[in-house]
Amino acid sequence: MNNLKNQHNEEVRLMKGNEAIAHAAIRSGCDGYFGYPITPQSEILETLMELEPWNTTGMVVLQAESEVASINMVYGAASCGKKSMTSSSSPGVSLMQEGISYLAGAELPCVIVNVMRGGPGLGTIQPSQADYYQTVKGGGHGDYKMITLAPASVQEMADHTVLAFDLAFKYLTPTMILADGVIGQMMEKVILPPFQPRLTEVEIREKCPWATLGKPANRKPNIITSLALLSEEMEEINLRLQCRYREIEKTEVFYEEFSCDDAEYLIIAFGTTARVCQKAVEMARTEGIKAGLLRPITLFPYPSRIIRELAEKIKGILTVEMNAGQMVDDVKLAVNGRVPVEFYGRMGGIVPSPDEVLEALKSKLIK
Repeated sequence: MNNLKNQHNEEVRLMKGNEAIAHAAIRSGCDGYFGYPITPQSEILETLMELEPWNTTGMVVLQAESEVASINMVYGAASCGKKSMTSSSSPGVSLMQEGISYLAGAELPCVIVNVMRGGPGLGTIQPSQADYYQTVKGGGHGDYKMITLAPASVQEMADHTVLAFDLAFKYLTPTMILADGVIGQMMEKVILPPFQPRLTEVEIREKCPWATLGKPANRKPNIITSLALLSEEMEEINLRLQCRYREIEKTEVFYEEFSCDDAEYLIIAFGTTARVCQKAVEMARTEGIKAGLLRPITLFPYPSRIIRELAEKIKGILTVEMNAGQMVDDVKLAVNGRVPVEFYGRMGGIVPSPDEVLEALKSKLIK
């Protein structure tokens, strides 16, 4: 990693996306990381061990015995009002699903990073975007959702780590950073965020009223649980969560538009695929095809409203993903039949090329 200061005295480094998450976690005031190595995200844990934040900020870094153990360690730390996080890749996140559902049910904030690889099963260590359903639709049991951020650069890997902690604590919910293996492994310039101090115990008591920090003299200790034996009580919890999700949908939708003002055809893609599609849009423009790109940054909440608005003035939409077609369902729901929606995808760890995307646009929509 190269290190320098720019003219604004910002710390600029060249690093992998996984490394950027590790640095940003420390600088976010994270109290504890609990994880288990799996390609292509192992550098997150490796970088944290190399940086030894326990000697500087007091942050705990622990390699758990499994992904199941790590997500339950996150549950325990979150119950105490601590900023806690874990990271894994697709098969490992599958093992975490029960714990994620428990965290959602107990209304506990935390950050979970999934650097996706191909599947199903052990699959490949190559990049994929096939965990969209698992994350956005809720891979665990129950009617829960997670705020899901989809970075498309190393800079966003760092920025989204800070944002993920902020959103998790704002809405008392697990928040997912859903990156594909390309973003985790690629190297780019990144401006690291400033350091935030970890909360003191006094600040935790003030800002995290749910936190279990021992029995105070003047009240009963908090009981952290997602269990409700009475149906009416469980419904009340679910109604509260659904109300919170609606608030998130109103206020926390993020997306990026590229050449959409006069577009006749719209491409929708996230993560690495969006970078490919931006080049495809540029190539289409040179051929006189008015194409535009919409990149969802939040996969939940999904930018359905802007897609619906754009659908009123275009001829068709092409959704491009590194899977068999998952996000395309949300695009179709947003469009609701206003214009044709087509899909192009590659699987098995293959990243589509701009030429492929342009050809798919022509053959499926322009014809």
